Amino acid sequence: METPSFALPFIIGLLFIISFLIVVTIIWIAGLSKIDKIRIWKNMPTRKTGEALAETFMESLLHRKIFRKNPVLGYMHTSLAFGWFLLIVVGHIETALHYRTLSFPIWKSIFFRYAEQTPPAGFESKFFAASMDFLLLIVLSGVMLAYYKRIHKSLFGMKRTTRLKVGDRISLTALWLIFPLRLAAESVSANLYHNGSFLTQSAGNLLASFVPVQQMEMPLWWAYSCALGVFFLTMPVSRYMHIPVEVLLIFLRKYGIRLKKNVNTYTRVQVFSCSRCGICLDSCQMNHANIRNTQSVYVLKQIRGRRLSDEQLFNCLLCGRCQNDCPVGLDLNNLRITQRIESTMEYNSQYDYLKSDCMPKPVSTEVIYFAGCMTHLTPAIIKSMRALFEMAGVSYWFMDEDKTACCGRPLMQAGQYQAAQKLVDHNREKIQASGAKTLVVSCPICYKVFNEDYSLPGIRVVHHSEYLLELMADKRLPIHKLPLRAVYHDPCELGRGSGIYHQPRLLLDEYANLIPVRNEKEKAWCCGGSLANIKIQMSERDQIRQKAMEEYLSYGPDVLVTACPLCKKTFAKDRNLPVHDLSEVVYMAIRQKSTGNTSEDPGKKEVNYEQIFFPRITS
Repeated sequence: METPSFALPFIIGLLFIISFLIVVTIIWIAGLSKIDKIRIWKNMPTRKTGEALAETFMESLLHRKIFRKNPVLGYMHTSLAFGWFLLIVVGHIETALHYRTLSFPIWKSIFFRYAEQTPPAGFESKFFAASMDFLLLIVLSGVMLAYYKRIHKSLFGMKRTTRLKVGDRISLTALWLIFPLRLAAESVSANLYHNGSFLTQSAGNLLASFVPVQQMEMPLWWAYSCALGVFFLTMPVSRYMHIPVEVLLIFLRKYGIRLKKNVNTYTRVQVFSCSRCGICLDSCQMNHANIRNTQSVYVLKQIRGRRLSDEQLFNCLLCGRCQNDCPVGLDLNNLRITQRIESTMEYNSQYDYLKSDCMPKPVSTEVIYFAGCMTHLTPAIIKSMRALFEMAGVSYWFMDEDKTACCGRPLMQAGQYQAAQKLVDHNREKIQASGAKTLVVSCPICYKVFNEDYSLPGIRVVHHSEYLLELMADKRLPIHKLPLRAVYHDPCELGRGSGIYHQPRLLLDEYANLIPVRNEKEKAWCCGGSLANIKIQMSERDQIRQKAMEEYLSYGPDVLVTACPLCKKTFAKDRNLPVHDLSEVVYMAIRQKSTGNTSEDPGKKEVNYEQIFFPRITS
């Protein structure tokens, strides 16, 4: 049989998208650094390729992460992606077995019910006809759910969906039409040639009872072919470009390719891998301040269209909640920081004061203690840490006790990496010259930058929540539980940013009664005080803080405990609940045990622990 004319839209669209993908893939890989190309070449013949194939199957076809978010949403995506994949694979197997060859025009497997007009005879033919009808039914169920999702999102665990542009609408309309049109075309052919199964044969017989199906056959096959062609032709300018690009991203990521500080072609791969599914929208706390155009999905859309404004780029907390929910696993924070580097000029300060900042030579020190800028603004934390060091008999050098440079991360979050590097170099020189093997920090912002952007061979970097837990486990700090019901707030940079969730809880639970909350760990709220956002208004920060505080208050705690000086300072603006750093709670408990302070009942909310334990300090 010659190629039918109605197959041309499908063939043109398929040839276009295959050619386009080959060209852009070559361009993107060619734009990688020489080292990244070597990584790809060396890792291709290793097990990493198998791991990439497995992840492609689990995430691109089965959508495992979306299933974890919401089973109905997961089924919708899986039925469309995996269902269509199986229709193609099983359809090719059916065609190859029917013609007893692998050499056949691709249109024959796509339009098999038209190409093969004889009724299925024998078990093999009937099995494949029924299988194809069953798979088509699965895909159609996903399409119906997609229709329903547009008018009723709560079933899918979503409050918001993304705004569509013209290319998205055309491509989405084509996608929604492909499978209903396939059902209609195959059903008409099934009625005419009796080559269908339980779905198509029944639907065809039903249609024939009230419409002239013979006159509908060719128009329906044309419509089905055109829907396929339009979908392929519009894919590069629509959200559905993520389908093939996500596969490339998975392989590159497995081969060790990572985002750089400068925009390169791997940045483009990440940007084009965004499906604009909208799952990240509900995660963003900017919604609590009625800011609805700076979310990551919209920023990536603007990067892709080269229309990104500084207002959108810098109006973000970089809290990582959206990154945690992204089903594609995009590195959303670093993507935004990379764009900030592109958008900003280097801060021109020469930091001349650093040259005269001579380091005192510590003698036989066990650890370096780096409080950080924000901790100096919450001095009760420093008082607690110094007292705890002394109780445990720790020999330490207080590195930033007086006139020491910032760790550099706030500058990095603003995109000024070159300026920040001057601070990094200065601090690294002092740390390495100290001879200490452990660096203890109280600020999660400092902790993250010391771990990721400083090169400190032989020096262990620990947050004070980890270090105090170690001291307690080694029995260098006594245990005494206060009769307090405490809610623990995970700081963004310590939790999602550095993966430290359990150590603070293990420590806190020894000194107070820890209350679990719904939004904690990976789902924890940002306090709203993030230094990464340089566009937000103070009133908007207050709205974000208040929304988080409302949830914490609903559990009726005696105290809100965090492990970040910035979070403490931000939450402390709300006078409805005492807020303390983890180190303060540990110090309070140990001091109460040692002094036997019973002047006030510590179990009551009205007890002012700052007045009992820090009478000369307000923070």
